[in-house]
Amino acid sequence: MQVGDKQLVVGPDEGKALWLGGLGVIYKVRGKESGGAFSIVEHPIEPGKLVPAHVHSREDECSLVLEGEIGVRIGDREFTATPGTYIFKPRGIPHTFWNAGPKPARLLEIISPAGFESYFEEIVGLYDSGGTPTPEQLLEVRRRYGMESVDWAQELMAKYNLRLR
Repeated sequence: MQVGDKQLVVGPDEGKALWLGGLGVIYKVRGKESGGAFSIVEHPIEPGKLVPAHVHSREDECSLVLEGEIGVRIGDREFTATPGTYIFKPRGIPHTFWNAGPKPARLLEIISPAGFESYFEEIVGLYDSGGTPTPEQLLEVRRRYGMESVDWAQELMAKYNLRLR
């Protein structure tokens, strides 16, 4: 159900969907619909896929595990989260997550304040515009969204038999 530019009810199969090589992004509530207060995206994740570690300078994120097992590292702590678990990832603290189970997993992510949800579209746009983006192009997008990369990939991939998305 929509009133003006605000989507008031979003069904389970509704929302613009993007795919980032093992990590899906399904838009449920965009920042324009919340007056910039927050956005909500759903992330389906293939088994064994690792989201590159990063730190946000502007946003806090709260995730709810909907399905599967999600491995999480926030700062120097690691844990496995199962359905019904909430995960808080405050701005300024490095974090990453991955599908730690043998089956597909899903989590719902609330991002506050809104704005970062557009990052995913920009990244997909770089790939869709032909070929593989350069590291400089990816770095520029990250910078615009106040995000920095953290170099945990090799350690976590070796420890948990993961692949980057």
